Amino acid sequence: MLTHRAQPLRWQWLSALLIMGLVGANLALFGAFQNTNQSKPPPPDFGPVHVHALGVNPSDGALFIAAHTGLFRLGPSAPRLARVGDRRQDMMGFTVVGRDRFLGSGHPDLREMLPSLLGLIESENSGESWQPVSLLGDADFHVLRARGDHYVGYDSSRGRVMVSADRGKSWRAHHFDGPLFDLVIGPGRALLLLATTPSQLIVSRNGGRSWGGISETTGLLAWPQRDRLYLLASDGRLWLSPDRGRRWKELGEIGGHPTAFSVARQRMYAALHDGTIKTSIDDGRSWRLIARPTA
Repeated sequence: MLTHRAQPLRWQWLSALLIMGLVGANLALFGAFQNTNQSKPPPPDFGPVHVHALGVNPSDGALFIAAHTGLFRLGPSAPRLARVGDRRQDMMGFTVVGRDRFLGSGHPDLREMLPSLLGLIESENSGESWQPVSLLGDADFHVLRARGDHYVGYDSSRGRVMVSADRGKSWRAHHFDGPLFDLVIGPGRALLLLATTPSQLIVSRNGGRSWGGISETTGLLAWPQRDRLYLLASDGRLWLSPDRGRRWKELGEIGGHPTAFSVARQRMYAALHDGTIKTSIDDGRSWRLIARPTA
């Protein structure tokens, strides 16, 4: 009799342990990305290595630098870059969408038990912590742009341009044949997209479903106003177009090969291949060094 009673109790106990384990795993996976393997010491901090994107927080004017080694902040009067939090996630995609509110994508800190593709993640506290929004394990956005509720991203893992009209909760995916270098949303027109491939500037008027060529021009893009489309070429020269890329005027040059470019608050920012960060307050005609790589 005791043998027959002990058997179901043991299986109930094992089932309870299994359920508790699954619940704990889900909480760790879909929580605030805070749980790390504390037995592993943090890797050496080499500062921002390979800068992918730049953005300015409208709440305080601080510049945020998204890099292969994490997210960094440079305050308006700060003498050097400071790491945001202790996470070393690879921020392949990054954009500022509001006061203290950022979007990101890429790959997790190696100390975290997360899928290799972060999909779309969001921070509401200036990058101190991040929450998953959608596409966890299913997308790696190398470019992220937003205007209002409309988000656009280039998922390099599957070669597709993805568009959302509800702040990233749901997406429409459009296959993109070939690598996409950069992308911007037209001011006041969410369906108007300009993008660069390794060899040309292209346009879509239907939210990425189809594309047409404009010119054999390529580089990093910024489009803060309808008549001010900027292109920072791979040779470091900055160009301005007043008519969506049909005509161009050279403004200046940054003195190196750029990896990231942003325009905010009448100020320009550019990251060079070696990690140097520069800024311009005269529409790109001259540039001033504001940060050097730490290693």
